[in-house]
Amino acid sequence: MSIKLENVGIAVRDIEAAIAFFVDLGLSVTGRDTISGAWADTAVGLDGNHVRIAMLETPDGHGRLELFEYIHPQAVETEPTRPNEIGMHRVAFSVPDLDAALAIAARHGCRPLRGVATYGDVYKLTYVRGPSGIIVMLAEALQSD
Repeated sequence: MSIKLENVGIAVRDIEAAIAFFVDLGLSVTGRDTISGAWADTAVGLDGNHVRIAMLETPDGHGRLELFEYIHPQAVETEPTRPNEIGMHRVAFSVPDLDAALAIAARHGCRPLRGVATYGDVYKLTYVRGPSGIIVMLAEALQSD
């Protein structure tokens, strides 16, 4: 079987704020819609499923995020995910300039969980708490391919 990753879906509290954050990082919006109906209830497993969605894509065209904000049923707030919790962990991006990416994140009120680290001579990286509590890893390659 041939398999391909389609996208990573992330439920957000405020879709406009999340879109602004990821667009500023360099992703582009490729589509927006409002989804509801029996097919959505069946696919997702929630009665009355009604969401606003936005599809975003990385500049290379290989990575996509689907952001969704629930209209119904009401979104359930939970504690933000911590790096050591089981389940969906984070979304990671390679960036050409980590300092520039962190400046963009800061404009959205997003800061590193602890600081910037260096992984050997491979990456300079950090985790930031993004919109709706999403953990976003930003990594700058230290050597070119």
